Amino acid sequence: MDFVLPPGRSPGLCYLKNPTPSSQSHWLTAEERNQVLLDLKASGWSELGERDAIYKEFNFKNFNQAFGFMTRVALQAEKMNHHPEWFNVYSKVQITLISHDCGGLTKRDVKLAQFIDKAAASV
Repeated sequence: MDFVLPPGRSPGLCYLKNPTPSSQSHWLTAEERNQVLLDLKASGWSELGERDAIYKEFNFKNFNQAFGFMTRVALQAEKMNHHPEWFNVYSKVQITLISHDCGGLTKRDVKLAQFIDKAAASV
């Protein structure tokens, strides 16, 4: 897929040169993006400066809790066909969310981030 920034559109939003209906349904409008980023930042997510993605670090009591959390997230990610970039060392899990097929942040990332926060709170 080719990525292009149409005239009058903001950088950091997802635009495909030849979008498919499924990719279009995942785009965030500028208003949606501003609101969801406020909500996500309030729950500890941060925007990555070098790419259009969000990041959060989770700390658990031990490796077993961290791995259990990752398993829950993995099962949901598989259902959504939307997989996080993540890194785990003992009780720490670092997660980056980006829609690679879109080249940036989309509704899928927001939905998965919300699930991840609920999963972390239930551990």
